[in-house]
Amino acid sequence: MNLRDKLRGLLVRLYARRVEGHLDHAQVPKHIGVIMDGNRRWAKAAGSTTVHGHRAGAEKIEEFLGWCTETDVEVVTLWLLSTDNFDRPQEELVPLLGIIEDVVRTLAADGRWRVHHVGTPDLLPSPMQTALKEAEEATAHVDGILVNVAIGYGGRQEIADAVRSMLLDAADKGRSIEDVAEAVDVDMIGRHLYTGDQPDPDLVIRTSGEQRLSGFMLWQTAHSEYYFCEVFWPAFRKVDFLRALRDYAARHRRYGG
Repeated sequence: MNLRDKLRGLLVRLYARRVEGHLDHAQVPKHIGVIMDGNRRWAKAAGSTTVHGHRAGAEKIEEFLGWCTETDVEVVTLWLLSTDNFDRPQEELVPLLGIIEDVVRTLAADGRWRVHHVGTPDLLPSPMQTALKEAEEATAHVDGILVNVAIGYGGRQEIADAVRSMLLDAADKGRSIEDVAEAVDVDMIGRHLYTGDQPDPDLVIRTSGEQRLSGFMLWQTAHSEYYFCEVFWPAFRKVDFLRALRDYAARHRRYGG
């Protein structure tokens, strides 16, 4: 590392401390959703492989959760694998699934966070399903951040699954379709979502410069604030995170009023 890079790093750290010093923890979002985008483009820019990019992105997750712990965030939803990602070539998908499985096991072994899967389990290979089940069971008692790992997740699929769950639940109770139609409302559907007992995201962060949700938590983000960051996910820094929190705190959330 040359002198210019050292000075730049020092200035960034000093700036991050300044931003953190002015952060009002009372205005920190309680639930943050993260669309971790840009692993492949980061790897390409570095002259490396796609697999290396995914590994670098995976390594960023624990660091990010550490920042969330420091700033009193209570729930984090990490979008690790979408339903659309299953269309990727097998030579990329198979290593990616292995990397994500390692992430799940690492988060569970850390002991600081409670792991919860959001997504369609049936889409996932058996080893991944086993890893998710073991992670949820091993961390059920943890009093730290609730970490939703969105794997095999699609927003439209979640809503379809919620409606299916709602109808099956009504059938088990012997209710007629007419009774269900009369009683259905947004709260009823919401209770059957993957995150039915959780607060909706206050803030959604997407890295890599893309400015779209791509199907991420379509129902839950109706009133969320969005923060789009140019940096690729593996290069996401604490100062980038703090800027997102500062930007969020400066907004006046009107909820349609």
